[in-house]
Amino acid sequence: MIAFLGMGLLGSNFTKALIKKGEKVNVWNRTASRAKALESVGAKAFDNITDAVKDVDVIHIVVKDDAAVSEVLAAAEQGMKPGATIIDHTTTSAEGAVERTKAWKAKGFTYLHAPVFMGPQNALESTGVMLASGDQNVIAKVEPALAKMTGKFINLGPQEGKAAGMKLIGNLFLISLTGGLTDMLSLAKVHDVSFDDVKELFNNWNPGAMVQARLQRITSGDYTNPSWELNMARKDAGLMMNAASKAGAPLNVIPSVAAEMDKWIEKGFGNSDWTVIASDVVNGK
Repeated sequence: MIAFLGMGLLGSNFTKALIKKGEKVNVWNRTASRAKALESVGAKAFDNITDAVKDVDVIHIVVKDDAAVSEVLAAAEQGMKPGATIIDHTTTSAEGAVERTKAWKAKGFTYLHAPVFMGPQNALESTGVMLASGDQNVIAKVEPALAKMTGKFINLGPQEGKAAGMKLIGNLFLISLTGGLTDMLSLAKVHDVSFDDVKELFNNWNPGAMVQARLQRITSGDYTNPSWELNMARKDAGLMMNAASKAGAPLNVIPSVAAEMDKWIEKGFGNSDWTVIASDVVNGK
């Protein structure tokens, strides 16, 4: 028997997938109607959270944030079976994950943070990526079941909180990517380039393939022998901002990057590879 707490888009689709795999699942949600809706696919919904977790060996939870995780689990604690395992898929702070791991262990329970790079459809289809880190004995015990819930299960090792940190790192990239794409589409409108034409550009040119090489260049700490000089990259950023400014078009990401470029040009790195703007991060300054 499994309990799933939090019937948002991820939680409800995780539940549907688990039931399709033959699992019996108790469900609970603060808005009871969301849990009740899952009864049509075979879940057992509870209005009282302590009843939902009673006699259950494994409790999954995916809610909004650290505070919600702590609040929901505190409410459920009285009904928990001694020694139950809690699997938390919520995107949280690393500090919160570490603290909860320690606190629940002291109470005689197992808590594992297992955040995901999965959208609702991934949860339904058991695709995408699930992360975990911490006690390797715990992970070894739960990995077979968790691996069935995702396309790829990644064990990041014994460091508590590492999975939480890696999840935030990945999400930062996604947020930055969307911010950059928004700037790009704004500039496309300035130049009377249709969004369909922009999409066609990326059908023929895939800059995503450059990510690994760019990361290698940045983290190497060697910004000599430039493939794109900082001065030239800053010139291009200027052209973008000038065109956008004349048209009254918003750019959110590029101006911040350009300001950082200016700092490094003033330091005398204009002829270096433009990735030198990451130097302080890489060198720990």
